[in-house]
Amino acid sequence: MSVAAEAVKTEHLSLPEELILMLLNEENGYFHQVPGWQLNCAVIGAVLAELSLQSRIDTDLESLFVVDESETGDPALDPILKTIAKESRTRNATYWIERLALRAESIIDLTLDRLVEEKILEHHEGEFWTLASTAWKPDPYSRPREVTVGHFIKTRIGNLILTDMIPDPREVILICLVNTCDVFRFMFKLDEEAEERIEFICRMDLIGRSISEAVLHNASAPLLRRAHLTKQIPAVGLRDLLRSPHVRDGNLPALFAELAGKHGPVFKLPMPFAEPMIFLAGPEVNHWTNRHGRMYLRAREYFADFEKVYGASGVLPALDGADHFRLRKAMAPAYSRRRLQGQADELYRHARESMAGWKVGDSFQARRMCRHMINGQISPLSVSVDSQDIFDDLMAYKERALTVHIMKLLPGFAMKTPAMKRTARAIDTLLARVQSVHTPAQRAGCPRDLADDLFSLNASDPQLVPESNLRFALSAALIASVYLGDAFSLVLYAMATQPEYYARIRREADAMFANGDPDGDAFTPAAVDVTHRFVTECLRMYPIVPASMRNVMNSCVVEGYELPVGARVTIAQTAPHYMEDVFPDPFKFDIDRYLPPRREHRGPGYAPSGLGTHRCLGFRWMELQLMVNVMLVAHHFTLEVAPENYKHRFSPFPSMKPSKKLKFRVAETVREVPV
Repeated sequence: MSVAAEAVKTEHLSLPEELILMLLNEENGYFHQVPGWQLNCAVIGAVLAELSLQSRIDTDLESLFVVDESETGDPALDPILKTIAKESRTRNATYWIERLALRAESIIDLTLDRLVEEKILEHHEGEFWTLASTAWKPDPYSRPREVTVGHFIKTRIGNLILTDMIPDPREVILICLVNTCDVFRFMFKLDEEAEERIEFICRMDLIGRSISEAVLHNASAPLLRRAHLTKQIPAVGLRDLLRSPHVRDGNLPALFAELAGKHGPVFKLPMPFAEPMIFLAGPEVNHWTNRHGRMYLRAREYFADFEKVYGASGVLPALDGADHFRLRKAMAPAYSRRRLQGQADELYRHARESMAGWKVGDSFQARRMCRHMINGQISPLSVSVDSQDIFDDLMAYKERALTVHIMKLLPGFAMKTPAMKRTARAIDTLLARVQSVHTPAQRAGCPRDLADDLFSLNASDPQLVPESNLRFALSAALIASVYLGDAFSLVLYAMATQPEYYARIRREADAMFANGDPDGDAFTPAAVDVTHRFVTECLRMYPIVPASMRNVMNSCVVEGYELPVGARVTIAQTAPHYMEDVFPDPFKFDIDRYLPPRREHRGPGYAPSGLGTHRCLGFRWMELQLMVNVMLVAHHFTLEVAPENYKHRFSPFPSMKPSKKLKFRVAETVREVPV
């Protein structure tokens, strides 16, 4: 091994940690495509091998037994050691890997968390991981270089299998475990000699041989892993469903929470003229989806017909795997909070343009007013054009497409009516407008926007972002105004119906704007504490997208229930928002939930922006834009709900929004809106 490689110390890493670093594929932000059960077996094998190297257990081809029950201090190892120590009979490694494989997912979670804590991995939103840079100097006379611990582990193993260097026992075991996962061919260019070298190394150590053979035995016996899966997915009766008050008020998260409380985290709902829908609901399901859903679930199938309506294929919501990770990384700056902070002055200006005509006594239909107010900001900030005149058509076309192709509530011909053909023309109008103002000459000196990023990606990587996808990508940016606008209307409703919170938000807004318009980075946690917690609670009680659909691409086990290949599942990620054990007294509006020590949102139970790899890329942007708009309204006006006897209901399809009956009336002008 070179002096440079020795400079990065990996002695403190356990075998499970080294295995995770070896298997990490930075192209897709997760592991190389190792089947879930095979990965579980390899991870348990790494735990057993580490316990053996630490002289806690001993193993050979026939048996595995404890020689020292004292704890190692590693939370990934000690529970396994304790379990083995309790066994009265002597078992072999094959038995223990089969028995313990279902615990591998929690070990993977612990391992990933520790590697992030040690700054060996970087965690990215959407549950992606990449190797973090580590600075080192190979000698006093050389310049510092940026490398990674993972790089050195892979370099070390590569040198061993491609040269005649002699591996130590730990390296032999690591090579054995990676070889059982069948991913060396993705990491290195292997010829016949290198493959023979790998096989030779795998026979060098008795512990490595016994554990790798046990892993291979379990990984190649799929029937064994399902022998215990006898639980039937419970079916919810139609009468039970219709009796729920949440069906009448349209509160889908509360409905899903109620059904999960009665039937468990996995249940089926009857569907007219179709197969029952499988629903997953609960914090444990959310955690599983965040960390492991990418191995078993795919978005492509359910989204395919919807994207075809726009002439697109392979847009961000429909992608999975490496292409999804690449596109997500490339588009992250366009959807970032930082970019919106840099355009704070424009955000204030467009928001005030929408409010400039408000007078005491004016009433506005809440949904329409909020959607148009938000679109009046997103359109110029994201694509640098005004689209208010075509926004209603864009919105109508998108909602019809969702209802037909995602919700399956209308037949296909509903997209071909004369009205829909007319509204579809708005998409081409938008594309033409955006293209006309995004020439190099016209963009000179302008702040970069989403359209700039899309056109640049199309030019540099036309396979990833083909021109045929631009109609969808550009119109989707404005359709975000629907979701954000509906969230805004529900936040205003909550504020208008709770005067004490209205007053507290106004005090924060008055302080923020006391000396003129603040910079975008002035919205610090301390400066917007009440407003931020208020918005957080609104997103809990009134989530706009309460569930997500996926197709099962690899059979898997969730909370003891097997999901077969090809099944379509609905992940009710917001059901925990109304579960008593996650959010005590869930129907109470309480912004103190988010203060220490409670911090009830710090966990998988809080998921207003989705889960896992498909978590909303623009969530931080959306959160800031919501706060700015709420504070500006509170700073200038007092709104009240109309009619006075309005009873809050949701209109739940195709996404959750307030009833059309909800209106806002301007009750007071606190200060004039500057022109």
